[in-house]
Amino acid sequence: MARWLPRSTDLTRFCQKLNRVKTLEDDMMETSFNRCLSTIDLTLLGIGGMVGSGLYVLTGTVAKEIAGPAVIVSFIIAGFASLLAALCYAEFGARVPKTGSAYMFTYVSVGEIWAFLIGWNVLLEYMIGGAAVARAWSGYLDSIFNHKIKNFTETHVGTWQVPFLARYPDFLAAAILLVATAFISFGAKVSSWLNHVFSAISMGVILFILIMGFVLAQPRNWSAQEGGFAPYGLSGIMAGTATCFYAFVGFDVIAASSEEARNPQRAVPRAIAFSLGLATGAYILVSVVLTLMVPWHTLDPDSALADAFYRRGYAWAGFLVAAGSICAMNTVLLSNLFSLPRIVYAMAEDGLFFRVFARVHPRTQVPVVGIVVFGLLMALLALVFDLEALVQFLSIGTLLAYTFVAASIIVLRFQQQKVDVPAPAAGGQPSPEPHEGPSTGELKEYESFSDKLQLVDRDKSKEHREPGQLKAAFEPYLEFLSDFYPGEVVTVAVVTLMVSAICLCSILVFGNTHLHLPTWSYSLLLVLFSLGFLLSLLLIWAHEQQRSTQTFQIPLVPLSPALSIVLNIYLMLKLSYMTWLRFAVWLLLGLLVYFGYGIWHSKENLREPRPQRVSARYVVFPSGSLEERVQAVQPGSQPAAGLPDTDTDDCKR
Repeated sequence: MARWLPRSTDLTRFCQKLNRVKTLEDDMMETSFNRCLSTIDLTLLGIGGMVGSGLYVLTGTVAKEIAGPAVIVSFIIAGFASLLAALCYAEFGARVPKTGSAYMFTYVSVGEIWAFLIGWNVLLEYMIGGAAVARAWSGYLDSIFNHKIKNFTETHVGTWQVPFLARYPDFLAAAILLVATAFISFGAKVSSWLNHVFSAISMGVILFILIMGFVLAQPRNWSAQEGGFAPYGLSGIMAGTATCFYAFVGFDVIAASSEEARNPQRAVPRAIAFSLGLATGAYILVSVVLTLMVPWHTLDPDSALADAFYRRGYAWAGFLVAAGSICAMNTVLLSNLFSLPRIVYAMAEDGLFFRVFARVHPRTQVPVVGIVVFGLLMALLALVFDLEALVQFLSIGTLLAYTFVAASIIVLRFQQQKVDVPAPAAGGQPSPEPHEGPSTGELKEYESFSDKLQLVDRDKSKEHREPGQLKAAFEPYLEFLSDFYPGEVVTVAVVTLMVSAICLCSILVFGNTHLHLPTWSYSLLLVLFSLGFLLSLLLIWAHEQQRSTQTFQIPLVPLSPALSIVLNIYLMLKLSYMTWLRFAVWLLLGLLVYFGYGIWHSKENLREPRPQRVSARYVVFPSGSLEERVQAVQPGSQPAAGLPDTDTDDCKR
């Protein structure tokens, strides 16, 4: 029986395979894509991904059914919450200017299997999102023509009553996706130009709505006679915040496009900041004019803006609103079709997905196979499937990606910056003495113990601490943590922080409703898990971070990413159990793909291990006695295996 059990070494090697991180190229600006996108291009892509049909539908729905005029406050809070996630994307997009967005960011910092699962979920998110927007676009256009398209299809094609399938095939939605796929395949510049046109029309319509809305504004619509500014109270504002948060999920298209940006180190952070700021301002101002034009409780949730203008005697303005809505939905379609093939390309390029999707067209310089295949799949979804039951699936994939990117920021900040060791001389002599210039804050590895001895005096005098090491101020109190490798304690603390956040949010969401906890146990568990979260945060903060780089860095690390993690987990737990069930099924399918294909064809799996010249490595600590450190590594007076006696003699000297 025992011989069938895996050995501990095999399990260790298997876990190392699952958690190996991506090795980045020396020149991260080198790419097979065309670096042609400017800051303005990326900004308009981000605006197109965020300001879609939600501006014309979501504002009215939240105002009437959830928050009242206080939807303004809901959008402000949701915009701030989205900013925490967006700043994490901005730092990664500037430091790792490669396509792949959350998948790539997780791969370079957390591990391979986690990156694959994030990428796998993002694929479904984009496919369902694009198909849902196409059906909304079709329905909106059909409503302008009094549903003639729908009636014609039902009469001449027929209807069906099958679970998970739409009542009738939506040929118009499939057609718009195929047309958009054709334009996207022409290259990034054509896609960007088309997005410019639709974004310009959409922003022009929004400007018209704001000007006309403020002219027609009536402050009495916020008065107590109409229910007041916040008729649903604080609970309504927070419930509205959870709904409004999903209006800002399109900014990750900027990070996915970083490999096609001319200067990603500057363009990506600026584009994310500009687009998120403009989108937040648009949602807030449109909510203001909408609730001032007509009483909030009389709004039509399906077409709030057009109906508001109609009731104020400006029926012609409804056509402009309809045009703006269609153009806004076009930009969201382009955003989904632009991002999806690039994430597939990144996974295929790393060997985790089928290699055929890594092919880049030599003339257009885009992953044309991925664009065509996933454009057809998206069109098929829009044609025959009932997407209303699957739309909530979008939320969990997005929030999971946000959570892992925020955790990746913390892990990356406290990792040492590794530098390749110079190759030894052909004669087998020890490597020359390391460079004695100023410290660069990067990890240096030395191949022989004598090299370390030559650097003892310099290292002891500098008291230089690498990222991931305990800060000097905390060493007297947490000396037992000094024995761990740099960054090891931080990684454990990040895992503890996420577990504490999950438990804390579970108590907040389910404590009084599903678990029916008594007040004392509810309060006690909240205190315990809050303490666990705060202690993990303090433990991370007690370690050294990487020094400031020339690229953008999110401020207040680890606090900012930790707040983003808590918020994302809380919103995920608010989703329905059916969403979690579908999510689990999709994860199982992803694991089958990974263990059946990805783990064997991964580039990291095929990468040849670097030859080892010695059987042991030694670390010179910045403080403490050298003899004590040597004895801890080399007990007794015998030389270490694989080292010549001269090294031991050097030690004695």
